[in-house]
Amino acid sequence: MRHRYRDCVGCLGELMGHESFQVKELALCTLMKFVELEAQYPLIKIEWKGTLTFPCDLLKVVVDGLLPTEEDASLLISRFQEYLEYDDVRYFVMKAVTASIGHVMQKTKERPLPFYQQNVFSLISPINMPNKESEMVKFMVKQDNREELKLSKLQAHKHVFERMWLTFLKHKLPTGLYKKVLVILHDSVLPYMNEPTLMMDFLTVAYGIGGAISLLALNGLFILIHQHNLEYPDFYKKLYNLLDPSIYHVKYRARFFHLTDLFLSSSHLPAYLVAAFIKRLSRLALTAPPEALLMIIPFICNLFRRHPACRLLVHRPGGPADMSEDPYVMEEEEPSESRALESSLWEIQSLQNHYHPDVAKAAAVLNQSLSEMEDDISGLLELSAYELFDKEVKKKAVDVPLEFEQVRGLFGKKNDIFGEHFSLD
Repeated sequence: MRHRYRDCVGCLGELMGHESFQVKELALCTLMKFVELEAQYPLIKIEWKGTLTFPCDLLKVVVDGLLPTEEDASLLISRFQEYLEYDDVRYFVMKAVTASIGHVMQKTKERPLPFYQQNVFSLISPINMPNKESEMVKFMVKQDNREELKLSKLQAHKHVFERMWLTFLKHKLPTGLYKKVLVILHDSVLPYMNEPTLMMDFLTVAYGIGGAISLLALNGLFILIHQHNLEYPDFYKKLYNLLDPSIYHVKYRARFFHLTDLFLSSSHLPAYLVAAFIKRLSRLALTAPPEALLMIIPFICNLFRRHPACRLLVHRPGGPADMSEDPYVMEEEEPSESRALESSLWEIQSLQNHYHPDVAKAAAVLNQSLSEMEDDISGLLELSAYELFDKEVKKKAVDVPLEFEQVRGLFGKKNDIFGEHFSLD
């Protein structure tokens, strides 16, 4: 009987790779029912009372079926998510995934496996980790001495969760998957790790890649710098070099400027550094769309409020008129060598003649003395062109008087000479 049972489990494992989703789903549900029953009625006699009786080998068959290397299994994985609500199932699934990654990726010699790695991400990214040990009350297998087992400890779950993610991220990822990981890393992974600083290498490498990946790595780095005292050499130099024309157009613009605002909030930053950021943002603003300009101008004004020494850019005696050329070096990668403090903010002065009246009005604020209260830019970070257009369309037009004296007759005013000599009668 036991031999027949093992053959049945093997066949069900093979059926999880069947062409029909209905067959896959039935095989999955049947195997998970076997997991539940085998835990209650173990095939091997337990010698020590109180020993955990979870069928890890059987669950490994399920996990292997969920992680094929040649096809996308996201639909089947979404069907499996309900079982991850059980704390014991989630614990052993994470252990099985860690073992699977090590076994499969070792064979490829660091070559990415897009389907397999995407399937792993689909399985582990929705995992909801408990925040407190008291929340761990839902178990598939009922154990009399559950409180004494390692399985019931939050630290043990965090350790397995941490090891699973570190094992997954130590292998080279496809670019698209890299971005997906970075989007969720700061709020779905780092808070549930015993030692978040272990992500330091992954995030610093991602931050050095450039482009959208660097922008997305900022969130995780922010947590490590502010909460875990990470020291990142030349951090502001790298952040400065991320400022290029694409930042006003990228999908993650709101997130990037929110974090940049936080990183530049300290009043202890040197004036040359803040001036370099102000100058580069202003130069790039010359080709930015209106929705981005309505966000970046208040952003620059806030930097002036925090760092009064930089107001020299606006109130320089003589202004741009006394300069034969702008001393600011846009191509310089080192902020301290960009000569930003020697320049003036002629770019914002140019924006005062912008075709969009709201942009021209916002830029004109720098002609007056700035208030001490900072502008709240949170509502402007995600402003879109559609919202601007919709606002203009819904704006009520007021009647504009075209003449002081109302026209009467065909030839103009009442006493017009043409009216005296010509008539329509």
